[in-house]
Order: sequence, then C-alpha cells, then structure tokens
Amino acid sequence: MVGPQLRLSRLSLTGFRSYEALTWHPQGRISVLAGPNGSGKTNLLEAISLLVPGRGLRGARVAELQRLGGASWAVAARLETPHAAVDIGTGSPPDGRGERRVFRLNGQPPRNQAEVASLVAAVWLTPQMDRLFQEAAGGRRRFLDRLVYALEPAHAREVAAHDTAMAGRNRLLSEGRRDPAWLGGLEDSMARHAVAATVARMALVARLNAVPPPGAFPAARMNLLCPIADRLATEPALAVEDWLRESLAAARGTDAAAGSASLGAHRADMGLEDAATALPAALASTGQQKALLIGVVLAHAALLAGARGFAPLLLLDEPAVHLDPARRAALFAALVDLPAQVFLTGTDEATFGELRGTAELLRAHASAAGTGLEPG
Repeated sequence: MVGPQLRLSRLSLTGFRSYEALTWHPQGRISVLAGPNGSGKTNLLEAISLLVPGRGLRGARVAELQRLGGASWAVAARLETPHAAVDIGTGSPPDGRGERRVFRLNGQPPRNQAEVASLVAAVWLTPQMDRLFQEAAGGRRRFLDRLVYALEPAHAREVAAHDTAMAGRNRLLSEGRRDPAWLGGLEDSMARHAVAATVARMALVARLNAVPPPGAFPAARMNLLCPIADRLATEPALAVEDWLRESLAAARGTDAAAGSASLGAHRADMGLEDAATALPAALASTGQQKALLIGVVLAHAALLAGARGFAPLLLLDEPAVHLDPARRAALFAALVDLPAQVFLTGTDEATFGELRGTAELLRAHASAAGTGLEPG
C-alpha cells in the first residue's frame, strides 16, 4: 500500500456549525468518527469538504455555516501535498455579508479558486445520496461534476460560465427582449462552454469505466445521458457548437414559454449500472446502489492518484448503512489498500471493529458548550 500524497495534518474550526472552536491533528491515514446523532460528525466532514471550491457536502449557503448565534465562521487546514505543505483557509466574508465565502492560500487571497483546486481534491458520499437514483437528474449531474472537477479543476469554470450565459438568456427571454445580437452572443457562450463541459464529462466517464473494480465491489458502468454527448460521439466539437447555437436560436420561443433552455450542459444526466448484469442503479436495491456508488468513488480515487499524483480526501458519512457484512468488510479492505486519506463516520464504533489497529478512532460528543472530539 502506497502512502497518501495528499494529507490533512491539521484542521481548525472557529464558530463553525456546532463547533465553537476545535483544532484536530489527524493521526491515521484512516480516521473513524463515532458518536450519536447530533454529535458533530457530519459537521466535521463538511468542514473538510469546504477546503475545495464549491458549496460542500451539504450544499449549504455561507450564512448557514456559522454557529448558532455567531457572526462569522472559519475553517483552516494544513495540507501536505506532493510538492510542499500548504495552508488553506476559508470562511465568511470579512464584512459578514455576501454569499461567496473567501479563501486564503498560505495567508494570501488566491488568484482564483482553480488555484486552490489544483492543490487539493475531495470526494464524498452522504446518506442523502442513497436516493440519488430516485430523485431528479440535478443531483446525479452534480455528483458527476464533482468527480470531473477533481480530475480537471478548470471544469468548474466551464460549467459556471455556461450557467451564467444561460441565466442571462433566460432573463432576456422572460422580459420579452429579443435583441438578436445580444441573444446570439449569450447562445454562442452557452454553446462553447456546454461543449467543453461535455467533453470533460465524457473523458471522465471513459477513464472511470476503464478502472478495474476495487476489491469485491461490483464493476459499475457509467453513462452520460446527454444529446450533446451523443453528437460529440460522431461529430467534431466545432460542428456540435454550431448545431447547439442554431438549436438555441430556433428554440427561443419555446424556451421563453418554458422559462428555461431546452438544450445545454444543464440537461445532462448520469446513468449507472452493474457492468456484469446490466442492472440499472435505478432498479437496484438500496444496498446494491450503495455498493455501486462506493465502487465508483473508490475507483475515482485510484484514477485521480494516477492522473494527478495524489488521491482525493475521501469523506464517507455513514458508509456502512445498507451494506451487508461482506460488503462492509470489502469496503474496509479496499480503504486499507487505497492510497488516500479517508474520514468515516458512524453511530456505533463496533461497526468499524475490523479497522481497529489500522484506523484512528475518535468519539464525537455534544455538550452545552458545543461538540468536540476525544480519542477512542
């Protein structure tokens, strides 16, 4: 087993969620946080997830992250990377206003968020994702984009630029302003960024499907369900941009009535199936779905380790839920072999007995003063 080349060595929280203040120095490559509901386990994983750009594992707004009654919050970390140790901090804006949290890289504002993403990556599974295949496509698309973003940090800029252009187009159409030049410029931007984002998604899917299944987990086959991807499979990117630009121009009337664009990067969906049986995840049991998703996350960590030189931080919130004993043992064995730093949570520390002696065990607890950690 190769040691992780990206390691969280210190985490400090101030006024974050249920934590008034906490400084933690993870000791193991695998850390298990055990404790009752409400003891701050998921909050700690969320804090780690905020070390990368985005809205973290809960998708929370900036104002929702501060401790009840507090005025601000901050998360700071020391990370050992393949090249050097870096300090990354994030938190509410200094004036306490605004919906964009601020970042600090070695004490200074980074040039952009992609600079932070070039140094650290994190991927997570939460209990809310157990219903990923019963809910709308947006959740599956965000899950896929997080995997792409960890591999290609510039992907987030393409998606954001597409969505900004689309929002501008939607606004013009809703107001009845049909200026051809203005709409044409926005549709050109949508087409360029949608194709770029789709190319990155297609590349991730192809590379991930080529990774052998981790341990005893079933091999999963991922599919990108997207008309832009269908075109890109047989046509050059520039031709697909032309088609998308022309299609958007032709759909202005119907899109104005619908209030949204009928084509674009926002219409993509992720399909997942058991490679051996071709059983779609949407028709599988909850336990089978969980096993497929875990297999994807573990395979992605191995892919990223080879492609970028380091595996992402893995944040697994209640991963043993819905897994039978054999799959649970397979998960723990795979985590021991994987070159990634892993953080797991659970309500019963006995669940993680097979990791005793390998993982760092901490007990999360709650009191009137807030939540905290103590050695297990």
